[in-house]
Amino acid sequence: MTDMQHITQRIDDATIEAFHNDGAVVIRGLFTADRLAALAEGIEHNLQHPSPRAKVASRADDPGWFFEDFCNWQENDAYRRFIFDSGIGAVAAQLMQSQTARLYHDHLLVKEPGTRQRTPWHQDQPYYNVDGHQNVSMWLPVDPVSREATLEFVAGSHLGPWLMPRTFMDNEAKWFPEGTLDDLPDIEADRERYRIIGWALEPGDAVFFNMLTLHASGGVEGKRRRRAFSVRFLGDDATHAPRGWTTSPPFPGLDRELPAGAPMEHPLFPLLYPPS
Repeated sequence: MTDMQHITQRIDDATIEAFHNDGAVVIRGLFTADRLAALAEGIEHNLQHPSPRAKVASRADDPGWFFEDFCNWQENDAYRRFIFDSGIGAVAAQLMQSQTARLYHDHLLVKEPGTRQRTPWHQDQPYYNVDGHQNVSMWLPVDPVSREATLEFVAGSHLGPWLMPRTFMDNEAKWFPEGTLDDLPDIEADRERYRIIGWALEPGDAVFFNMLTLHASGGVEGKRRRRAFSVRFLGDDATHAPRGWTTSPPFPGLDRELPAGAPMEHPLFPLLYPPS
C-alpha cells in the first residue's frame, strides 16, 4: 500500500462533514512512525539552521522559548519529502472538496518546555495574500500534546466574518488599517458563550482547519516539548490577493508576477494533487 492509499483511507464522509461544519477536525494515526521520525530530523535541522524568516515569538522573560519559521520546503529535504511524498495533498483535496491541492507554505512552531507564551485567538487568512474559501491548514505534532497545550478552535467561525489581525505580543494592527475589520471578541473572558473544540494529540495525529477558523493555544507545561509542523494548502478557488503591506509570511515581488485575482499558479506554490 502506498502512503497516499494509507492516509486517504483515513478520510470518510463524517470527517469531511465535520471539517465543513466546524472548520476543524482531527484525524488520528494519519502518519507512520517512520514518516514522523524523518520529519522530526528536519525540524531539528531547521532549529539549528533557521531561515531569515524565523522569529522568536516569546518574551525575553519567558522561562521557555517559542520559535517559528516559515517557507523552508525548498531548502529542507525532510520537509520536501514529507510534503511531496506522504500523500498529504490528496487528504487536503478531499477535505476541501477540491479537484486540486496546491502547497501554500510550511510553518514550524516549537514551544520548548516551560513556555508560558500563549498563541492568542486569531484567524490565519487575514495575515495572508490569498482569497478563496477552499483552503486547509494541517497542524501535526511530533510530540504528545496535552489538551491544555493543544490548538483550540471556535467551531463554525470559518463561516466569517474576517476579523482584525494583530501582532501576537504587542496587539498592533500591522496588516489591515485600524477600523477596517471588526476586532476579535474576548473569547477567554466568556468561553462558555462559544463552542470550543480541541483534542489531546499523540504523534501521528493531525488537526486540519480552515484558514478562517478562530484558533488559539496555551503554553506548554512541565518538561513537555511541543514541536509542530504545519502545512497550508490551497484549492480550486484560491486566488492571489496582493496587499499594500507585508504579509505573514511575505512573498516579496510576487505581485509583479501574479496579478490580483489570478490563480496561485506559480513555482512557489506547486501542485500536490493530482500528482504530476
